[in-house]
Amino acid sequence: MMKSMVLEKINSLDDCRAPLRFMDSPVPKPGPEEILIKIKACGVCHTELDEIEGRTPPPVFPVILGHQVVGVVAERGSRAKNFSMGQRAGVAWIFSACGKCRFCMTGRENLCPEFKATGRDANGGYAEYMTVPESFAYPIPDAFTNVQAAPLLCAGAIGYRSLRLTGIQNSSRLGLTGFGASAHLVLKMARHLYPDAQMFVFARNETEREFAKHLGAVWAGDTDDPVPEKLDAIIDTTPAWKPIVAALNNLDAGGRLVINAIRKDNRDKDRLLSLDYPAHLWMEKEIRSVANITSRDVREFLLLAAGMNIRPEIQEYALADANRALLELKKGHIRGAKVLVMD
Repeated sequence: MMKSMVLEKINSLDDCRAPLRFMDSPVPKPGPEEILIKIKACGVCHTELDEIEGRTPPPVFPVILGHQVVGVVAERGSRAKNFSMGQRAGVAWIFSACGKCRFCMTGRENLCPEFKATGRDANGGYAEYMTVPESFAYPIPDAFTNVQAAPLLCAGAIGYRSLRLTGIQNSSRLGLTGFGASAHLVLKMARHLYPDAQMFVFARNETEREFAKHLGAVWAGDTDDPVPEKLDAIIDTTPAWKPIVAALNNLDAGGRLVINAIRKDNRDKDRLLSLDYPAHLWMEKEIRSVANITSRDVREFLLLAAGMNIRPEIQEYALADANRALLELKKGHIRGAKVLVMD
């Protein structure tokens, strides 16, 4: 048996302070092309809040959440040959895809109709063990500890995909709306890849704004503050609609808004009624969404992060304290990334 934190039903975190149950679960057995991972660390992501509260509900219950997983290979299926026993391996949001559709055949398995997400469509990393198809597991560079590597597998990889989709260049002005686990890594990446680019951060919390400036942002303001000069691209990582209109207003002609969010909260969808075509969309402005991540995103980003010596800001929690970490995330108590540590 293994220790695990299990979601048994949809809960409102406004009413329930312990949505996950700490319990013993059977250790899973790997299939022929799978590996069994003894988990060492697992990042805590805002997407887990969406799963718990039903905005991105798991298809079946009970389920073990968590999709930023780092551990060591404890067992291999009969046809699993890519990893050696005891080797470190990571698992990201993409758990599996069909491998045969037109999206998978062109390296866009994030759009596969049979896409499965770790910790939603299959049991994830809020436990001591998990299985995963070995083709969707990734070697962890020696540059990182287990805890450092965990948030890179989602916040970092999805941030890397978002940054690629902006199309910015070395002289560009890039905005980041929302400044949690993903955005703070994007800022570090962007400064490394585009040293002459300027970074602008929009965040509701003054602590987050000061943190952004500490990491090298040239300006930091509230979500709907006007920037000193229009921006070439903005990455939005918030769950709300309000920042979308504000971001479009801060884009320069030909600018691109990249929405890095798995969903938007419809409680403030009336904000879209304030969209003014000449001010917000005209002059060939673009909006792109980020849908999941590909295996390429994860592999490339891990190597890039190792070469850049990226080190995420970390808050550590024991597995049994996962509910506390989630509640703090819900309340906006964020500085960098939250990580569950199994040992």
